[in-house]
Amino acid sequence: MSKTLPIDDLSRRERQVMEILHRRGESTVAEIMAELPDPPTYSAVRSILRILSEKKLIEYKEDGPRYVYYPAAPTETTRDDALEHVVRTYFGGSTEQAVTALLRMSDADMSDGEVNQLRERIRRARLSGR
Repeated sequence: MSKTLPIDDLSRRERQVMEILHRRGESTVAEIMAELPDPPTYSAVRSILRILSEKKLIEYKEDGPRYVYYPAAPTETTRDDALEHVVRTYFGGSTEQAVTALLRMSDADMSDGEVNQLRERIRRARLSGR
């Protein structure tokens, strides 16, 4: 079950900021503003960051006169939680349906090496009881 705050519990702007931080690893307010579509004011971004910090989703460190923000949870953990949420919500918990949708999206344009790697991961998951 999810260990982080569900994405549904975040505002659109909070989600956008979290996506930027997970993609970049860490960012200043100015760097976040540069990636936000139709960015709000500097003060508004700072307010979003304060809220995310209060929700314990981000942390920050001082770097001279500026603050650098980064996700509190590792991106891998958050990615797993988000994917679990998507599979549960949109695919009725069916991993097979989710994988089929991903393959359709990519138009099955996978190299032989990627297909073999996927087969090996499925084999290992079965051996470990998943």
